Amino acid sequence: MADIQYLKGVGPKKAALFAGLDIATVSDLLHYYPRAYQDRRPNAPLSEFKKTENLCILATVVNTQLVPARGLAVFKAFLRNDDGSFCEAVWFKRRSMRYDALAALKKDFRPGARLWIVGRREDKNSFASARINVDEYYPADSPLAKIHTNGLIPLYSLTQGLTNKLFRECMAAAVEKYLGEETEILPPALLAKRRLLNVKQALRAIHFPASAAELEAARRRMVYEEFLLMTMAWQIKQKQGKAAVKEHGYQIKRTLLTPFKNNLGFNFTSAQTRVINEIFADLQNSKPMTRLLQGDVGSGKTVVALCAMLLAAENGFQSAFMAPTEILAAQHFITMRKYLNGLGVKVELLTSKTATAQKAKILAALAEGETDIVVGTHSLIEDNVKFKNLKLIVIDEQHRFGVKQRAGLRAKARHIDMLSMTATPIPRTFALAFYGDLDVSTIDELPPGRRPVRTMRADESAALKLVQAEVAKGRQAYIVYPLIDESDKLALKAVAAEFERLQRLMPQLKIAMIHGGMKAAEKQKIMEDFAAGITDVLAATPVIEVGIDVKNAAVMVIQNAERFGMASLHQLRGRVGRGAAESFCALVAPRCSAHADERLRTICATNDGFKIGEKDLEIRGPGEILGTRQSGDLEFKTGDIIKDKEVLRWAVDDRAFLMNDDPQLLRPENRLFKLRLIELYQKQWHLIDLG
Repeated sequence: MADIQYLKGVGPKKAALFAGLDIATVSDLLHYYPRAYQDRRPNAPLSEFKKTENLCILATVVNTQLVPARGLAVFKAFLRNDDGSFCEAVWFKRRSMRYDALAALKKDFRPGARLWIVGRREDKNSFASARINVDEYYPADSPLAKIHTNGLIPLYSLTQGLTNKLFRECMAAAVEKYLGEETEILPPALLAKRRLLNVKQALRAIHFPASAAELEAARRRMVYEEFLLMTMAWQIKQKQGKAAVKEHGYQIKRTLLTPFKNNLGFNFTSAQTRVINEIFADLQNSKPMTRLLQGDVGSGKTVVALCAMLLAAENGFQSAFMAPTEILAAQHFITMRKYLNGLGVKVELLTSKTATAQKAKILAALAEGETDIVVGTHSLIEDNVKFKNLKLIVIDEQHRFGVKQRAGLRAKARHIDMLSMTATPIPRTFALAFYGDLDVSTIDELPPGRRPVRTMRADESAALKLVQAEVAKGRQAYIVYPLIDESDKLALKAVAAEFERLQRLMPQLKIAMIHGGMKAAEKQKIMEDFAAGITDVLAATPVIEVGIDVKNAAVMVIQNAERFGMASLHQLRGRVGRGAAESFCALVAPRCSAHADERLRTICATNDGFKIGEKDLEIRGPGEILGTRQSGDLEFKTGDIIKDKEVLRWAVDDRAFLMNDDPQLLRPENRLFKLRLIELYQKQWHLIDLG
């Protein structure tokens, strides 16, 4: 389709502005959807409009007045509405504007002229029922009136130099001249099955809807197209992964697994046993494993993953365990070393803060195959990290990594087995859409003896009294702050400053501080001291959100809790309640918005991570949950997989039909859909190839 600069009203200079919105062609423009709509249907009396509310009226000019004023020139038009009421339309212009430019308004506003007026209602005055501060006006018979008034008028996300008025006029020109060149990519059978508008109807209606019903029909059609393309891409990616045949195999030898299980000091739950069997079956299969393991905070996902890595070690294979933060990676390293003590399994920690000399030794050992398990952050993806026999990767808190980061680790070896883990449960609809039915394992049971954490709102004084009372019983506590240092912009508690204050308030307690800005060795020493009971209270930033496992910790105080999302609050709460003693979580939130209050009430009401996950999905959106936020892989133009669940189900069902009926999309009616799929996802993900 034509270059945008050749569209009427654009030209080279404005084309450069459109380029800032990734609009290079007229087709790009047609597929740039409105962010919102303004109701400019004149269907209510002026008296019903609130002060400063936008309105649009069709009125007849009675008379006009031009009033010079200090620093301003004011033009007034007295109008009669079709309902018989009167109003006053007002323009204010700076003195720098030529006076005769205002006088030119008198030509358009001659008595008896019919005009559309768009503006904001202001205070009433003595001459009319309302006064309107005018933004736009159009003669009733003007072609522009059809674009800017008398309907649901589109509003677009803009860049500097572009206005909605110009944007609408360019869009109208594009619809008028070029809409006929748009081609339908959806198979006709699916359009008919779902009773969807065709692409030309939908594009016209999404920009210039004749009614709210037509707008919804257009939006639904575009949402369906986006969802079908996305779910097809995921399914093809997964299918191609399963089509590969591993060049390695696993045998359960129990040379490491049995002594490991005997040394744990506890038995697996039935849910853990079931999931371990599912993972082992995958590993012994000839197809590479791509399994998602989901389980609530404290359900024992790490131990399950360790079983898989020990099976790999039994067979002479290396494993890589990637965590999103250095503190979490260090904590996993400490935990694994403890569990694997005496088994002869070599485990190393590799992060960006690993000392240069130590890093060189670790890299050499990995390349020689001397290391069985390496735990690290995204540093594991770096080009200089080479493995001799890497066969299994485990990605913890998978939603914190983008699709490309996960793919980067998978690229370290051919036909690698991958286990992703998350503590944020994914509803079945989304698991079906984005992971497939058979590749999700769920630990839906907590270890025996775990008691629900009592969660309550509290002021700081009460929270600190709770800390002192529990420490007096021999317990330990966390106090979490949202910032490292004080901020002038945010009146939030900061751990660096509060650490000193806590020492003054509770001098009898041993208090330590930890945050992400510390050196790795320093953080590790602080965590080890806390785990050993040397420290009573750990003042921290949210770096301790996941992975810290100290059974004696019984109190979690979260300062400025209103600043945290529900998933973070639930994860932080999960740092306590890991032992036999009753545990507490105190949420300190001095100032709370309605949305924050809803989050805190939900956390106080339930310890069920699955219920919290469902609510969190509604609030945060799917990008965080499914691990695509960082790379923008779920940034739909129109769709919302929460609000549009029904359309998502359509897409999942119809994807199955297409994959069964024409898996390579070779039929003529599927050709354009296939081309669009390749255009979007082969370049974006570098993951699929339809041949």
